[in-house]
Amino acid sequence: MEQKTRDMPRIVYPCAACKIQRRKCGDKCALAPYFPPSDLHKFIVVHKLFGTSNIVKTLQEIPAEKRADAVNSMAYEASERVRDPVYGCTGKICRLHKQVLHLQSQLAIAQAELLNTHANLMSLLTGICNAGEESSTSDVVQQSDPIEDDLIVWQDDDEDPFGLWEPL
Repeated sequence: MEQKTRDMPRIVYPCAACKIQRRKCGDKCALAPYFPPSDLHKFIVVHKLFGTSNIVKTLQEIPAEKRADAVNSMAYEASERVRDPVYGCTGKICRLHKQVLHLQSQLAIAQAELLNTHANLMSLLTGICNAGEESSTSDVVQQSDPIEDDLIVWQDDDEDPFGLWEPL
């Protein structure tokens, strides 16, 4: 049984590159490992932008272990070039960079608001603690600090007690 499987002719399906170009795909096809027959669109897009000879030249210049990454990179560049014919993936990189800068500025604003809220809370707690000490020591006369008095805001029971802290 084992002898028959060795003698049987090996059926080689044409890779996507050979299928599109209508040529025979042999064992030594340089594109077969990277463009399987099930992924015709990938080769069509890459072929349209780079051309078959340039793809083969590029793959020959790259070490074997990095060729799959190179093909994926070419496919990404080609698909982005289809979406944006002028800028390609450079346009996408610029848009993502702009988005990162915007999100970093939003983060900085949120962190500043958090620090401000924390400082207000500490000031309020200090004011409450100082007010408790003043009532327990009746013989000590303290001068009121106009800056601290502005920070402490007393609320009536019918008002919102959390009105000082607005949601972020």
